[in-house]
Amino acid sequence: MTFSLLSAATHGSATPAWAMLAYLVAGVFFILALRGLSSPASSRAGNRNGMVGMAIAVGTTLVMHGTNLVEIGIAIAIGAVLGVTIARRIAMTAMPELVAGFHSLVGLAAVVVGLAAWLNPAAFGITDAAGQIIAVSRVELGLGIAIGAITFSGSVIAFLKLSGRMSGSPILLPGRHVINLGTLVAILALIGAYTLSGAGGAGEGQLVIWIAVLAFAIGFLLIIPIGGADMPVVVSMLNSYSGWAAAAMGFTLGNTAMIITGALVGSSGAILSYIMCRAMNRSFISVIAGGFGADAGAGGAGGAREQRPYKQGSAEDAAYMLEQAEKVIIIPGYGMAVAQAQHALREMADKLKEKGVEVKYAIHPVAGRMPGHMNVLLAEASVPYDEVFELEDINSEFAQCDVAFIIGANDVVNPAAKTDKSSPIYGMPVFDVDKAKQVFFIKRSMGGVGYAGVDNDVFYMNQTVMLLADAKKMVEDIVKALD
Repeated sequence: MTFSLLSAATHGSATPAWAMLAYLVAGVFFILALRGLSSPASSRAGNRNGMVGMAIAVGTTLVMHGTNLVEIGIAIAIGAVLGVTIARRIAMTAMPELVAGFHSLVGLAAVVVGLAAWLNPAAFGITDAAGQIIAVSRVELGLGIAIGAITFSGSVIAFLKLSGRMSGSPILLPGRHVINLGTLVAILALIGAYTLSGAGGAGEGQLVIWIAVLAFAIGFLLIIPIGGADMPVVVSMLNSYSGWAAAAMGFTLGNTAMIITGALVGSSGAILSYIMCRAMNRSFISVIAGGFGADAGAGGAGGAREQRPYKQGSAEDAAYMLEQAEKVIIIPGYGMAVAQAQHALREMADKLKEKGVEVKYAIHPVAGRMPGHMNVLLAEASVPYDEVFELEDINSEFAQCDVAFIIGANDVVNPAAKTDKSSPIYGMPVFDVDKAKQVFFIKRSMGGVGYAGVDNDVFYMNQTVMLLADAKKMVEDIVKALD
């Protein structure tokens, strides 16, 4: 909705100076929003700044547009009702798929606006004296439609994988790299042909339609081969794509606010994706190119594993050791999100603090299914921000830690990332839980492995006790035992 409103600015005349200033102020608020969202402690302020900036941008566009305010008001009301309803009903554990779903809407909006500009270019002020779309606008329009379509179809696949409606395992099509590369080349060639064609007519229309069709297809093909564990990178990359689509449309429509917003979203999403790829020891090109270089075994459940002895404990065992400890570090992972155990975990931590135990939370950059997933869940459970630490800030403390309490995490604590060069996770920074005096590892069963499909030596260490149960139920039992 915001995308469509911003595209409604007039194009036949120069933008008034006051509107340019308003868009500049809105851009400053967007930058402050990104700055605030860089830390959990300032995230609320960041959200408020983003809301203020968007209100200024939309309000300015409405004043400039000056017509059809009733229709626009009705559209805003419908979007507001849908947004509020979704926000109230969605669980925090479902935030990753919600974000992917919203990205799909942004991509679809870019396609719709681009097609509207193509069908009625005079209304958008992008025609020459002969009534034909000018060449530079053809490039921008073609790129906007293409990027928007890729964002839409890719986000739909990400939504299906994150929500469990589609398998999170990579689906590797035969010759996928050739297909992907050929499709991308074809899209660029079609955009070039559309740019050079100036006569209009049915032939030109077919070029635009084929750009959209192939872009929808390549979005599907790029995301299908990516495993569920790489979804945090995919979500941030799709966020970046949606920004570039908005920026391309902003140039086509002559809307400064869209250009600023799209560039900020596109660049910040790309930078975040790159940072996360480094944290996962993934190739940035590999992820955005649809798992380029992946093999059929990547991300699978792995083959038969050697049966090795391990220690299994109970909630009472864990409660006794936890209350005797001086320092406990909790490492949450996606299993905590699935079990919705964050509230019980915070209650357990509160009881330990009442007994004089120092409690900290260690968050891996790629824990969960989207950037900051664990931070969001812990914030929902009212875990104090000053107890939550990133990997580089807390990893050195495991050597002095009495208990490392792992709940639903796996590969981010696997020492094979440091020692086994043949492991698919080799080189990925992991928590040094193997240095802790005692490790409690909550896991549903010993049969499952992490996304990399490799066994975890932490399960079998002398100081590790496996707590095999649903994460929420196990933590609740530990809380009862602490009482």
